[in-house]
Amino acid sequence: MNYPFNRNLLLSTIGFDRPIDSFEQMNAIDNTGKSQSYPPYNILKISERHYAIELAIAGFKSEEIDITAEGNKLTVVGKTQNRADGEYLHKGIANRDFSHQFTLAETVVVRSAEFENGLLVIKLENVIPEEKLPRKIMIGGDSKYLVSQDKDKIAA
Repeated sequence: MNYPFNRNLLLSTIGFDRPIDSFEQMNAIDNTGKSQSYPPYNILKISERHYAIELAIAGFKSEEIDITAEGNKLTVVGKTQNRADGEYLHKGIANRDFSHQFTLAETVVVRSAEFENGLLVIKLENVIPEEKLPRKIMIGGDSKYLVSQDKDKIAA
């Protein structure tokens, strides 16, 4: 593994191979040899746990868009249908097939998708399991006992 990260950072981390590999994949170009620049998109942090991805897909109909969440991959595919509305004298609006893939953290889930005014908005939430929330560990006690978020209570 050839990581572009600081070696000292890697020496003080445990179990981060998958996230580091994900960063490398995000920096790599897709298998067609082109970077994923179409359609243009925004990634928004709405709150501490809520995010949104906005894709500018003007000219597409909602039935021409396919959104799939599988594992930690979110894939958005657009397939245009031939439109015989007339002959274009000038065609300046990009309306071509696309496939865009986003890598999500293991705790991020897709909550909804809306299509309005030429923007596809996919809402995401970072759902952190209770066992992964910060907790205080007692020193010298039985390892199965932990101090819960409420400092006065001890949970088994």
